[in-house]
Amino acid sequence: MIRKLLTFILIFNLTACAELQDVVNSLPQQGGGVLSNADIASGLRQALDFGIDKQVSKLTQKDGFFKNELVKILLPDELKKVDKALRDIGLSSLADDGLKVLNRAAEDAVKEATPIFVNAVKGITFNDAKDILLGADDAATQYLTSRTQTELYNKFKPVINNSFSKVGADQIWENLITKYNAIPLTNNVNPDLTDYVTGEALKGVYTMIAVEEKEIRNKVSSRTTDLLQKVFALQD
Repeated sequence: MIRKLLTFILIFNLTACAELQDVVNSLPQQGGGVLSNADIASGLRQALDFGIDKQVSKLTQKDGFFKNELVKILLPDELKKVDKALRDIGLSSLADDGLKVLNRAAEDAVKEATPIFVNAVKGITFNDAKDILLGADDAATQYLTSRTQTELYNKFKPVINNSFSKVGADQIWENLITKYNAIPLTNNVNPDLTDYVTGEALKGVYTMIAVEEKEIRNKVSSRTTDLLQKVFALQD
């Protein structure tokens, strides 16, 4: 039974690869040629480059996280009660300051992302491109995530830690938590905000790349170069 199943999987994979190559060979290019494997890989690289350039760069700007509801960093679950309690006693402005510094730190950190993404994009092979092209709407984003997440985390975390010091987050959060802990019948909290914000910043980066990828996959008008039009016609 296992041998039959393995045989079926092998035949299925070979058939899928052959069908993709048949489509590639039949798709015309300017000058009467066809799309090569290298063209397909280049098209995927171009799509990811656009995502990085158009979407990730937005996150590095002031309020790139804070005013973007897709990626805005909110409080971790254990601190949501801090936020609510402070607002309930009229300290909404202080609570807003606490949220803002988390997002500012993420905006600083994302500036470290572009070189890491560029190196990952350069490494896309035809086999990678084939899997991405026939994959889900965020297949290219998943590819980048698998190849950059650890390196980005290691880059982001010290930047976020330094950013907290630079924008006074340490003092703001010390003030926030001190006031919260002074409220009767509350339990003291002391979360690792650096690790939390690092993880949320990573999620935000990949979310914005996925936005651009989905646009290119689903809207012909978003395929703004000849190469993008030809390559993504394969998945239509």
